[in-house]
Amino acid sequence: MASSYTAGSIQSLKGLEPVRVRPGMYIGSTDSKGLHHLVYETVDNCIDEAMAGYCDTIVVALEKDDIVRVEDNGRGIPVDIHPTEKISALELVLTKLHAGGKFDKNAYKVSGGLHGVGVSCVNALSDWLEATVKRDGHIHRQKYERGIPKTKVEIIGDTEEHGTTIRWKADKTIFTETTTYDFDVLLHRLKELAFLNPGVSITFRDERLENVKELVLKYEGGIVHYVKEINQNKKSKFYYPEEPIYITGETVSVDPVSGDESKVITELSFQYNDGFSEDINTYVNDINTHDGGTHLEGFKSALLYVINKALDSNEKLKKKMPKIEGKTDPKADQYEKLTGEDVRAGIVAVLSMKVPEPQFVSQTKDKLGNAEVRGIVDSLVKEKLTIFFELNPKVLERLLERAVGEATARIAARRAKDSARKKSIGSGYSKPEKLSDCSIKDNPEICEVYIVEGGSAGGSAKKGRDSKTQAILPLWGKMLNVEKVDPKKVMSNDKLLPIIQTLGTNIGEEFNIEKLRYHKIIIMADADVDGSHIRTLLLTFFYRYMPEIIEKGYVYLAMPPLFKVQLGKKEPVYCYSDAERDAALDALGEQRDKADVQRYKGLGEMDGKQLWETTMDPAHRKMRVVTIPDAEAADRIFTVCMGEEVEPRREFIESNSSYANLDI
Repeated sequence: MASSYTAGSIQSLKGLEPVRVRPGMYIGSTDSKGLHHLVYETVDNCIDEAMAGYCDTIVVALEKDDIVRVEDNGRGIPVDIHPTEKISALELVLTKLHAGGKFDKNAYKVSGGLHGVGVSCVNALSDWLEATVKRDGHIHRQKYERGIPKTKVEIIGDTEEHGTTIRWKADKTIFTETTTYDFDVLLHRLKELAFLNPGVSITFRDERLENVKELVLKYEGGIVHYVKEINQNKKSKFYYPEEPIYITGETVSVDPVSGDESKVITELSFQYNDGFSEDINTYVNDINTHDGGTHLEGFKSALLYVINKALDSNEKLKKKMPKIEGKTDPKADQYEKLTGEDVRAGIVAVLSMKVPEPQFVSQTKDKLGNAEVRGIVDSLVKEKLTIFFELNPKVLERLLERAVGEATARIAARRAKDSARKKSIGSGYSKPEKLSDCSIKDNPEICEVYIVEGGSAGGSAKKGRDSKTQAILPLWGKMLNVEKVDPKKVMSNDKLLPIIQTLGTNIGEEFNIEKLRYHKIIIMADADVDGSHIRTLLLTFFYRYMPEIIEKGYVYLAMPPLFKVQLGKKEPVYCYSDAERDAALDALGEQRDKADVQRYKGLGEMDGKQLWETTMDPAHRKMRVVTIPDAEAADRIFTVCMGEEVEPRREFIESNSSYANLDI
């Protein structure tokens, strides 16, 4: 009998219920990334107060027991009764979606918390939340549990200060993966905000430690200081120009519907180094737009236009460009044009926009969609950059020489590749000989490839795998440090080419995520220093040349066991940490001394059956998905530790030596 479908089947979710039922719609995910997003949403409200000119001090504290506290000295959320909702404005902000001061142009000209759902989502997804407001001579407080008010707004004291404190504990029934915050992940975001708001001081405290760790983040140089900060640990021997280029301007934008005028503020700073990768960071109202958008498109198009126009006026350098093959018309331009890849090699840039009505692609605000912003940035950068180069011809000459060199190498590589293609029967890249592919070829969603360190471990993995869905790619020898080579050499490197061939996506500007053959790319290396080194090298390669596979959650780290605890002929217990080993031994009671404890120093010590049971069986294995912060950390660590500058390496070792756990 078919199930009934009547009016009673239709559910109407009230208040914050939609957030708890579908949290991913509001914060992106319920994993570690979503957990940290709660902090970002709360801090963004403080930054909005700062951009409005009412706040210059923010405190973010990680308390024990996974509790977070965010304080600011802004105006304080209003606590008086709302004229139509008949409840306190504080309660309204914390319990209603799309409620907040961001919709009132008089309250906030510009804000990052545009949709009015941020702090209410934090409330909805918390086991409990406590809001304290200092305003109008009093200290006000209200408590909530899972988004539901448990007290009224109470006056608990008097004060001449003003500001808001939000304190909460994330709900473990929502964030089932973890409720523990990563200090370094949050520090990265807080530093961004401090750079983007030079008049604001952000204090970050880790109160979970016995000796409280406190950092005060305040940068008077703004985004120029930010560019220098990004560049300082890179292993470059030179930067140009010596001081980053800085461009700023205000543009009046007219709403096509209402006719209202508003100001769009653009801030741009960039500098080149002798590396080959580009590092462009874009922001809208202090929100990091990781996926770029129209503002990034405007910057890229303007930069390419200005450099190409300058090259057209420089006959000496123009003649160094390769000629266009097959060109027969003598009146037409005989030389190839520069591409975006050529003019952005080695660039470090920060682009910060203040947009009164930003249109983000989603609630997580990773990409800007305002069509008019592209034209605003394009026009401003063309105008100001042209003037800068007129006043600094030596900087322009150096930049043109670099771009022409990049173009010459790029075109030579392309022509060699085209020639090789013509000689081959098929198109594209053949799969490497060392790859033991899976039998399913046309369904990447269920296919996975293990990138395995060493031949011995590769042999065990081949024997233990599920050959239908699991492919094995063993790696031999020393992995290439992609930070130190021209990108054109990456394609021909005998250690990286097999990876590129295996994944099938190509790299750089020719990268195509649609051609990816596996939706799980699993790095499986030994749990020692050498294994960590290989993981870091691979993550840096993926981050620099295939960032989209990390952004989409396709890269994983396998977690092989460290110990096997076995008592007689009983089933062995595999342990992934010292604590698990000790717990397994304690569980044996008086027989613990009779147990055999094997320490796995390498994957090659396991046979195929053991490797399947512990590390490859989807029903029992442990893996960690790699996120952009993980990849950024790998890139940052590698830049510092493997770079040519001694001082940053010494400082890194000294500041992190207490966390070292070396297997010697």
